[in-house]
Amino acid sequence: MGSARHIPPDHPVIEDSPAFQGAAGHPAMVLTTTILASSLSFIDGSIVNVGLPAIGHGLSADGAQLSWVVNGYLLPLSALLLTGGAAGDLFGRRRLLVWGLVLFAIASLICTFAPTFAWLLAGRVLQGTGAAMLMPNSLAILAATFDGARRGKAIGIWAAAGAVGAAGAPLLGGWLIDTVGWRWMFLMNLPIALAAIALAMRYVPAGGGEARPRLDVPGAVLASAALALLTWALTIVSEARMLPVRAAIALLIGICLGIGFILAEHRRGDRAMLPLALFRSRGFVGLTILTFLLYGALGGVLVLIPYVLIGLSRYSALVAGAALLPLPIVISVASPLMGRMAGKLGARLPLSIGPVIVGVGLLLAIRIPSDGNYWTGTFPAMVTIALGMAGAVAPLTTAVFASVQNRHAGVASGFNSAVARTGGLVATALLGGVLAARGIELAAGYGMALMVGAACAAMAGVVAFITIEGKRDL
Repeated sequence: MGSARHIPPDHPVIEDSPAFQGAAGHPAMVLTTTILASSLSFIDGSIVNVGLPAIGHGLSADGAQLSWVVNGYLLPLSALLLTGGAAGDLFGRRRLLVWGLVLFAIASLICTFAPTFAWLLAGRVLQGTGAAMLMPNSLAILAATFDGARRGKAIGIWAAAGAVGAAGAPLLGGWLIDTVGWRWMFLMNLPIALAAIALAMRYVPAGGGEARPRLDVPGAVLASAALALLTWALTIVSEARMLPVRAAIALLIGICLGIGFILAEHRRGDRAMLPLALFRSRGFVGLTILTFLLYGALGGVLVLIPYVLIGLSRYSALVAGAALLPLPIVISVASPLMGRMAGKLGARLPLSIGPVIVGVGLLLAIRIPSDGNYWTGTFPAMVTIALGMAGAVAPLTTAVFASVQNRHAGVASGFNSAVARTGGLVATALLGGVLAARGIELAAGYGMALMVGAACAAMAGVVAFITIEGKRDL
């Protein structure tokens, strides 16, 4: 996301599993397990942005390489999120959760001791793969353990804990960078992962998977390859500020693979990783475009703002991390209020206005390099962006569910989450040239990137106004 990855845009709806219902004798410990497991993804997604300048200095990485520190994680997470959930249904949710945790822990060790940038990138890709395994299955386990009102309360606690983790991670990461170095950002994942593994093996039932669906392997491979090639090509274009032959070839192959993915999903029908019947809904198509544009804009700014604060305003990593605090705090406080308001007014109005407010916040953030004062430069921009996102997060989730048939609610929610991360993936790929710049060029590139982001956010609001039919969507 970049940063949809910081605040989860939605929570998939999970079918109850007979093997899970009533099987958990320690629901509080199951809740603790899922919070610890999913916090790895929330924390790691937000902490790395603060560390980009230190990583670049430590491994002599240029701007295009630094964008891959973020995208190496987002790429497998975006492409494999739906597959990770389906694999849990097939092989067992606890098993996939534990496998994901083990892989995430190993990947964190690789990142911690990476001697070169290539090793760091390999670790980030493995982290993203592990997150794609543990994220959907942690929530599936949670939803299958609780029922009725208790389920809603448990998911609320889970989401609140994720928001707290996302808020505190940049602060902790900045402190670690300033005191002992950037590698400790990754090493801190180990105790969390080990604790979650131990709790999962002790308290989470081994059920799940009775439906035994077949994995959509062709869909997963084609989606991953297409995203990888398109992201790599966009990174090259951003850095070179032209279309080199290798980038053009990668774009062409990526587009062909994307078409192949659509054809493969069409042949599989409802057994597909992404049933194309979803796109018969005008509302779902509009919400997909809105999500991509809005979370792409947010993901880009959450990479750029700490980078510019450290590189141009000479903030320490700790202070740069603290500068982002208004975003998760305001969203956590205001989202429930906006959710209730959307219940009365419908999703159309908040989803039309919220992204426009985000765009205004991005325009305010253009002043950050020239206004070194946090309270007059960074703070107003972050609060405005946060208010706009708070107006969109809860209505977006509700509108996604309402735009499709109940049997597709889970995959629609999961796909929307993947689209949010893909928006951040594409945005970060396009920032390679900005991250490679210094001084006046960095400030100019930053300003141009934020203007494009503001336009995308405003366009997301227009899409919502055109495609969402108001209260009937709820």
